[in-house]
This record gives sequence, structure tokens and C-alpha cells, in this order.
Amino acid sequence: MELNLKRPIVFFDLETTGLNTTHDRIVEISILKVSPQGEKEQRRWLLNPEMPISQEASSVHGYTNEMVANEPTFRDKAREIALFIGNADLAGYNILKFDLPVLVEEFLRVDVDFNLEGRDFIDVMNIFMKMEPRTLKGAYRFFCHAELEGAHGAEADTKATYEVLKAMLDKYEGVDYEDGKGNRSQGPVNDMKELSKFSAHHQNADLSGQIIYDSEGKEVFFFGKHKGKRVADVFRMEPSYYSWMMNSDFPLYTKKLITKIKLEMGGKKTLI
Repeated sequence: MELNLKRPIVFFDLETTGLNTTHDRIVEISILKVSPQGEKEQRRWLLNPEMPISQEASSVHGYTNEMVANEPTFRDKAREIALFIGNADLAGYNILKFDLPVLVEEFLRVDVDFNLEGRDFIDVMNIFMKMEPRTLKGAYRFFCHAELEGAHGAEADTKATYEVLKAMLDKYEGVDYEDGKGNRSQGPVNDMKELSKFSAHHQNADLSGQIIYDSEGKEVFFFGKHKGKRVADVFRMEPSYYSWMMNSDFPLYTKKLITKIKLEMGGKKTLI
């Protein structure tokens, strides 16, 4: 089933120096951009992360510090990457927990505006795990009836993810599933906003899932002593909590979000 697109969508995959979304950097980024007319364009950037690649990460993606030493940095290519993505919706395999937070941190580090508002996010892994818990390699075998060659290479993984999502929509059209709480719901449908909702774990306000939206669309903490409380209420009752977060090891995007909330409490409207 082809995707029902109202604007472009990009499937992206990162290879990184490690698994810490706040501190690790991008070594390789591959992007497959699909237009509403079905036209596809693939771009790939190999980058010098300006920090050592962990041995564990190198054993997975195969890149070493020597291999990327003379490559451009993310700062060198950030505007080019942002321009290529444009206003597209964002999709990938496990992007909500890892790839998207890492990518946004990189843009924030180099002061390149990459606005997430208005975009839909499609996490193919979350759709898959709800319907058929597997890995990407298993998903490709299950849905596309073939073996994934070059797994853990960014280019192969983006293409495979795109093909898997289309095959999922064919397989699960009209199929119900149990949400794990005994409730029956409809499976994924060919609409980007609905797919975005279906592939999300929670309705995250930030990218790391430390702040989520409640049933009324208000930001609430999803960690620590104030878990379940609205962020604005906590900042009113305990103003020092904002300062503590800003001076602690939270992702830059989370700090940007709480600053937005703080400013809006004072009557100022901002975008993130």
C-alpha cells in the first residue's frame, strides 16, 4: 500500500558514537525523502562526530575514528540537512526513543533552527511491536518476504523501513488489535496523523519522554518527585525546580520546552 501523503515524509536513520541521546553524536545519517507524488530522493552524510566512537557502537555499524577523521562535522552540514528535510513529516525505526532526540540535540548544539511543531512522527518500530514484536530484520523478512542485506547500515535500514511500513499498511488494513489493557482498537491506517498517534508510546511533550501531555493537553512531568504533576503548577509552587532542571543534565530540547512553558506563564508566546 502506498502512503497517503499530504506533504513530504522523510525516513531517516542514524549511526552514532553511542547510545546516550544527550551526549553522543552522529557518525552517519541517511535520509529517504518521499513526496506526495511518490517521488523518492535518498541522501547520506558521513560525519566526523568530534568525539571518540565507542567500541560497542563501532562493532555494530563498522565505523572507526580513523574512518571519519577527515569527514565534515555536523556543524558543517547542519543547514544542508535541515534544508533537505524541509517541512516534511519524520519517520523511521525507533526514532521516538533514539534517532529523533539525537538529531534535535545536534541541531540545537549548532544553533540551527529545526522546528518540530506541526510535523507528524511515524515510528515504524512501535507499530510493529504492537502488531508483531520483532526486529527490523525480522520485520523485513515477515512483511517483505526477503532477507535484509546490509542490516545496521543507515542506507539499507532507511529503505527497509520504508518498505516495511507500506507492507504493514497492506497487512493490517481493517485489522483490530488488543492494546495490552484488554481494550480492542483499530490497527494502523494510511494517514500520517493517525500513524503518528498509533506509533507513539505516550503523547510526549519533549523528545525523551520526561514530559508528556495529560488528557487536557497540558505538560506534566513523567519522572521524579513531581511525576504526574503539571509543569506550570510545579514551577509556580517551587520556582527553583526550573533552575535545577536548567543546570542539570537534561537534553537541550527538554530545557527548551520548559523555558517555553516558563515564558508562557509570564504571558509570552514562543515556538519550539
